[in-house]
Amino acid sequence: MPLLSLMPTLSTPRALVGALLVAALPLTLAAQAPVSVPREHPAVKSALDAIQRDNAWTLEQQVSICEIPAPPFKEEVRAAEMKRRFEALGLGNVHLDSIGNVIAERKGTGTGPTVAIAGHLDTVFPEGTDVTVKKAGTKLTAPGIGDDCRGLATVLAVARAMQNAKIETPGTILFIANVGEEGPGNLRGMRYLFRKPPMKIDYFISVDGTGLGLTTGAVGSQRYLVQYQGPGGHSYGAFGMANPIHALGRAIAKISEFTVPATPRTTFNVGMVSGGTSVNTISPLGAMEVDMRSESPQELAKLDAQFNAALQTALREENARWPNARDTVSLKLIDMGIRPAAQVNDTSFIALTALAAGKSLGFTAPTGASSTDANYPMSLGIPAITIDGGGVGRGAHSIAESYDDGAEGFKGPQWALLIVSALAGLRGATYQP
Repeated sequence: MPLLSLMPTLSTPRALVGALLVAALPLTLAAQAPVSVPREHPAVKSALDAIQRDNAWTLEQQVSICEIPAPPFKEEVRAAEMKRRFEALGLGNVHLDSIGNVIAERKGTGTGPTVAIAGHLDTVFPEGTDVTVKKAGTKLTAPGIGDDCRGLATVLAVARAMQNAKIETPGTILFIANVGEEGPGNLRGMRYLFRKPPMKIDYFISVDGTGLGLTTGAVGSQRYLVQYQGPGGHSYGAFGMANPIHALGRAIAKISEFTVPATPRTTFNVGMVSGGTSVNTISPLGAMEVDMRSESPQELAKLDAQFNAALQTALREENARWPNARDTVSLKLIDMGIRPAAQVNDTSFIALTALAAGKSLGFTAPTGASSTDANYPMSLGIPAITIDGGGVGRGAHSIAESYDDGAEGFKGPQWALLIVSALAGLRGATYQP
């Protein structure tokens, strides 16, 4: 009989709670021995079989959700539909919070941990994008079909299977469709969900994208709009004043010479440059958009400090170049979004649970760091991971984005169900001292 084996670690106090898969099991006993959840447990087996048998239903959810536009900051229509679907599945306390997250509750039978599983509502595509899904065999093509319509469909499939199989868990499960995961949203859905005082969430699982990978670390990012500003003037008549675009050029040259570590992976990029009105005008503005990323909070902080120093040095040098000028250039720095970093941790209890669940389904999930909704709870020390939703996806964030369910796309929702069931506690599971 295949088993999902879980071994709590004394270094992770939450693991002692999450490992209680039998509500009445003494905590001290659970801390001393492994706990196993059999895949052949009647309720789990029924739910897993149903996910595979009803795979067409999951794909139907994925397609119909995808055909509801959800551009950044305009997720309301898709949110209302997810709310309706949660209600139709018989989940409790279904509501929208003040920022637009849809939250549904599956009440636990005891006092186990609260487990949240979430998919994000928003896409990167602007209003007016054609989101009609095109079908060719097992391949589905449409903007957002994988990221994150697959995640939302997986969340629905897990909720439906647990409801129909009447799986009972001591812990409460929250099913969430959240706003603001993509770049412009700056994780606003997660920031609100985990605001102070936060909603009680002991374990957080984000389902984002396609495949069978596991994110156990957070790639942090810091994005800025840099603006060098001055009075501007005619290139001949006003020659001799400090030039914002020249200051921008000095800054870019300095940034291009930064040295960053390969491990932990750290990167920087000047992505957009703008300014100027004509070839014979000293521009009043020189601007750029900059993206910096790292798996390490410490390395990201070091890079950010180096970046700010380079901007100030470029400003001083440009103004010093024209000492007799009446007007000088000034600097304005605008925060475009900051995502916290968290280094990869494959030995946490939640990660080990996910890895064991995958192995019980016949695959070994590759692990690593990414930029997802899990960044924020990870940065707060809340056990969090992001898992893929199964299938094969290509062209994410492009209008040619595609999803192919193949022969085993159903394993994504099965994986999510096993992880959620294990963390929330499965009533009637066996204990093996």
